[in-house]
Amino acid sequence: MFGRFSDRPLVLPEDVRPFDDRFEVVGVFNPGVTEFDGEILLLLRVAVRPKQDDHFLRVPMFRKGKIEILQLDKSQLDCSDERVAVEKGKRFLTSMSYFQIATSKDGIHFKIEEGRTILPRDELEEYGIEDPRIVRVNGKYYILYSAISECGICVKSLVTEDFIHYKELGAILHPDNKDAVLFPEQIGGKYYMLHRPSTSEFGNPEIWLAESEDLIHWGKHRRVAGIRAGMWDGLRVGSSGVPIRTERGWLVVYHGADVLNGYSLGALLLDAEEPWKVLGRSEEPFMRPELECERKGFFNNVVFACGGIVRADKLIIYYGAADKYVCGGEIKIQSIMEYLQ
Repeated sequence: MFGRFSDRPLVLPEDVRPFDDRFEVVGVFNPGVTEFDGEILLLLRVAVRPKQDDHFLRVPMFRKGKIEILQLDKSQLDCSDERVAVEKGKRFLTSMSYFQIATSKDGIHFKIEEGRTILPRDELEEYGIEDPRIVRVNGKYYILYSAISECGICVKSLVTEDFIHYKELGAILHPDNKDAVLFPEQIGGKYYMLHRPSTSEFGNPEIWLAESEDLIHWGKHRRVAGIRAGMWDGLRVGSSGVPIRTERGWLVVYHGADVLNGYSLGALLLDAEEPWKVLGRSEEPFMRPELECERKGFFNNVVFACGGIVRADKLIIYYGAADKYVCGGEIKIQSIMEYLQ
């Protein structure tokens, strides 16, 4: 059902220059997606790591108002997970993510906009910023993203009208939380947001809903959709796109991971006026990792979306493949609906 534009990525790490020559780009993936000024705009998540030597592991960190490179003694590190280095109980990320804009007139060939970046800028972003989701509300573009630090993962928000100047709204959800996205319009006079509290002693990584009167202060949290043991979304779930209003309700693309950490895409149908009520859900995903670039990369067997664009009866999805590439494709909205139970 899902028609990929190509069996090759649309954007590769080698297409992007790092913001600083001390670094190399190791991944370009999980883009925020919107339409702006007659073009498709992607807010790419760009992952970089310091250029290495044989004696130390060099890791990036935002400290004292700038991005620094720390040198860690390899003999003192646990690097069993290549994404993380642990030194005497303290964790460091081996790469850091930031955002960069890419634009396209045809939706296939993208121009990387040199210098149009959003870099980590405070103590809540000391390990980087990840997975932006863009929603146009009241004529402005709201960008919700994950901010990573020693404090945990929290949801922060930026607002812009031109993708050049940004107003910071700060941390709108405390740690640990991620996968947040706004509904594009008010429902019953309230704004709504899907989000994903992280694991706790009792809870699971599942999809929740919050409401607000001002897009800054959020409350009345409700659980919307949980994991399903033994299924394609049995390990964790989270929103993967802006909710789409249809005649039957709000259609929400979401990602699910199975017990082997393979990520696929499915959908929820939420009530139009009471979006905490689930009317339908994918028994099977409409998209699984199949291409070589989706099965092998920085983190294997992953298709992960942060947004899409509705064109007539189709949904165009730009997604991260194996935490390394940006790919794209389209699917009829009715086809997604037919997968719902």
